[in-house]
Amino acid sequence: MKSPLTEAPKMYETENDISQNRRSELNALMNQRLADAVDLQMQMKQAHWNVKGPSFIGLHELFDKVDEAVESYVDMIAERIVQLGGVAEGTVRVAAARSRLPEYPLAIADGLAHVEAVARALSTFGHEARNTINEADELDDADTADLFTEISRGIDKWLWFVEAHSQAPK
Repeated sequence: MKSPLTEAPKMYETENDISQNRRSELNALMNQRLADAVDLQMQMKQAHWNVKGPSFIGLHELFDKVDEAVESYVDMIAERIVQLGGVAEGTVRVAAARSRLPEYPLAIADGLAHVEAVARALSTFGHEARNTINEADELDDADTADLFTEISRGIDKWLWFVEAHSQAPK
């Protein structure tokens, strides 16, 4: 039996005018970002569930809002893949095997430790989203580039909100 991680993704016929070769490249690129986004979403939940300390309620609610935003990015990426005739490969197992995000530390509880870990995850994902904008431009797909521009802007906003918790002068 073939592993779902090694099977070649199927491309569906579509009237979309982007060539099948470019759509195939775009789908591989976006499936990588989808894996990162699924991982990012679960990392936000990990922080949300486990944060402790004097800033608990503020961080608990912030991490939940970041999770909700990332969930919408997951959906946007998956739907774009399917629009181009691809298969959105968004299971947790696929995400775990492919994600480029650093592993989220499971042993932390302190609010500032979670702030640092969440900021690192958001920053990494933001960097990859910006790379995807450039790669989509190179493949002449302004729509995918625009989608990742929107995602990048959102990630930068959430990174700002999270980092604000650790940037006050001491």
